[in-house]
Amino acid sequence: MENNKLTSYTLEQAKDTFIGKVGSESRDKYEYELRLDLLGEMIKQTRKERNMTQTELGELIGVQKSQISRIERNAKNVTIETILKVFKALKARVNFNIELLDGEFKIA
Repeated sequence: MENNKLTSYTLEQAKDTFIGKVGSESRDKYEYELRLDLLGEMIKQTRKERNMTQTELGELIGVQKSQISRIERNAKNVTIETILKVFKALKARVNFNIELLDGEFKIA
């Protein structure tokens, strides 16, 4: 009989093992895509909290419902200008953090 051992990982250990160490190209890409997914989800959640349809939000910023749907599913190919318009229409404040190799500054 074969003895299968189950290995347990913390979330950070699993990311390091299966995605790559912090600072590696694969890990940076994963973290970037995760942030974009979260951004789309934030837009969707905020829109719903404001009791707005995708069509209504699209009309406020001058795009079709399908564009809002794409943004909510995947914010990868969206300009910062569009993101700012969306959040302005949703009456939400946006803050960006930009991290530099020699420090950090914030644009509010």
